[in-house]
Amino acid sequence: MFHQILLQIFQKLNTERTISAAYHVLRGKRSGQTIQDIGLFQLHQYFGLLPKLPRTTFDEAVTLFMQYSWLKVQDSGHFHMENLGLQRAQQTPTFFFDGWHYRGNEHVFFARLSLIVQSLSHQTADVRSFSPISRDPAIQTWVRSFLQDHHYLQGHLQQQLLDECTSALKNLPVSDGSKQLVLYRLSGYRLPGWTWQQLADKRKETVLDSQLAFIETLHILLNEVQQSNDYPMLKQVAQGLRVKILLTDSAQQTAQLYEQGYSIEQIVKIRKLKQSTIEDHFVELAMYEPNFSIGPFVSYKEAEKVWQASKHFQTKKLKILHEALKELSYFQLRLVLAKGEV
Repeated sequence: MFHQILLQIFQKLNTERTISAAYHVLRGKRSGQTIQDIGLFQLHQYFGLLPKLPRTTFDEAVTLFMQYSWLKVQDSGHFHMENLGLQRAQQTPTFFFDGWHYRGNEHVFFARLSLIVQSLSHQTADVRSFSPISRDPAIQTWVRSFLQDHHYLQGHLQQQLLDECTSALKNLPVSDGSKQLVLYRLSGYRLPGWTWQQLADKRKETVLDSQLAFIETLHILLNEVQQSNDYPMLKQVAQGLRVKILLTDSAQQTAQLYEQGYSIEQIVKIRKLKQSTIEDHFVELAMYEPNFSIGPFVSYKEAEKVWQASKHFQTKKLKILHEALKELSYFQLRLVLAKGEV
């Protein structure tokens, strides 16, 4: 699964970026370049899937792809996919990750759910003392509040949560093996959850692939729970975990100043940042704020020229587009590409 995901990312970035761009996407790097790449190449679902991915693991996969003649990498880090690689990428399955909106928060959801299940299991067995599955104080505080709010000692919460989990998993459009990943990771009274190695051995795959399948299942489950009114308890467990403000914190500050009427030059002075950094923020705004207009910076005719050149040269590389449209600045080109074709 890891290799299939990499092939899909490389296919989208093909010839346009260095090999490291894919690594930054998977790690969820919050740089202006990576955030813009997410939008330009439609890589939202993969963003931040593996924030702790070792570079060695990534490089090993790249080396393997080169040995298979799927990929050719230059000394500069730029790459292009060979025909074999493109064919292989087209054969990969469709994935349903939603990394852009969860950014690792699926693990917070599961940590909450795991501790709730563990607590209710011990309460049913009339065992008051146990070692919590999550050591995170924030998770423990949240779960304690949740249990008390729902009067867990009365015994009704157990059945309601069981019914919701059973119904949600039953309706989830994933394989039974993926559902088992979620269930087998849960712990209860005298019933420890499976380790990742145990799960990987059972599924006959790498630990990383098991973890990716687990993340994808949680993303699908979270979206199902958020969009339905059938799971009030699970919806509460998922509360506050889907990212709604897509801009970086720094871009939000720039946006607020711009809304107050300040120009780019004034914002540079107020925030004491480089103009290129503030321009990065405006590119973010163009990409992720539907109501943001690039009109004050570039005309409709100029934007049309950019898209015609992009199609003609079949690229989004700024250097190539700037050579064709010398009258436009790099900033204007980036704004047009970020805003998307109208």
